[in-house]
Amino acid sequence: MPRLGFGTFRMPGGGCQPVVENALALGYRHIDTAEMYQNEEAVGAAIAAFGMAREDLHLTTKVWHENLKPQAMHRALDTSLGKLGVDYVDLYMVHWPSRDMDLGAVLDTLQGFLQEGSVRAIGVCNFNLAMLRAAIDDIGAPIACHQVEYHPFLDQSRMLAYLRGKGIPLVAYAPLAQGRAAADPVLQGIATRHGASAAQVALAWLLEQDGVAAIPKAQRRDSQQSNLDALNVKLDDEDRRAIAALPKHLRYVTPPFAPDWDA
Repeated sequence: MPRLGFGTFRMPGGGCQPVVENALALGYRHIDTAEMYQNEEAVGAAIAAFGMAREDLHLTTKVWHENLKPQAMHRALDTSLGKLGVDYVDLYMVHWPSRDMDLGAVLDTLQGFLQEGSVRAIGVCNFNLAMLRAAIDDIGAPIACHQVEYHPFLDQSRMLAYLRGKGIPLVAYAPLAQGRAAADPVLQGIATRHGASAAQVALAWLLEQDGVAAIPKAQRRDSQQSNLDALNVKLDDEDRRAIAALPKHLRYVTPPFAPDWDA
């Protein structure tokens, strides 16, 4: 899984296709979508139009929290594969946990998809630490990664320590704090010293961390290229101290069905 991927949240409908085609043309090879994004068909059309070999692309999609019964999960995966126009996805994830889900049944179903070859790896998103421990330590599910909100204004040290101990990567969504990183004066000051942008500094900070990947979204081609160029930004200890001093309690993705993050 390439550490810098391309997110497609809030890109519904056919307008997503040219955006993803641009990303592929620039060199992105990790595309992240989901049943809930309502753009799997457009993502699939972009992949087909670009004409790349399927094995050269890492493709992720997700099942919505309302579809976590086994039969519903089967229907959801079949629908996603059909819309994407592929025989398998590289990573299939639980998008959000459900309060009434049977975690054992959910993970058994995901492992069934692994065995039949329709998915290459399974993962979860937005699990709190207690849920992760239940899935990995108690049930023993082969979780390949955990996707969760992570950016310079939100501490994920407890989650990272656990995942690193298991050798499981964390995939950061909303890595630019939904655009707020670009306007932060501390990040802007660091960026000025490096001839970069504040958004690039935020991404560089994430990507230099052991076991962290990121999936920023960008609709404009120049923003897509700018995010790729963040791979060339090298921070120093002074930069890291300044970022460490930023507020670390700011969570911006807080739907009513989110779990208790402190559990």
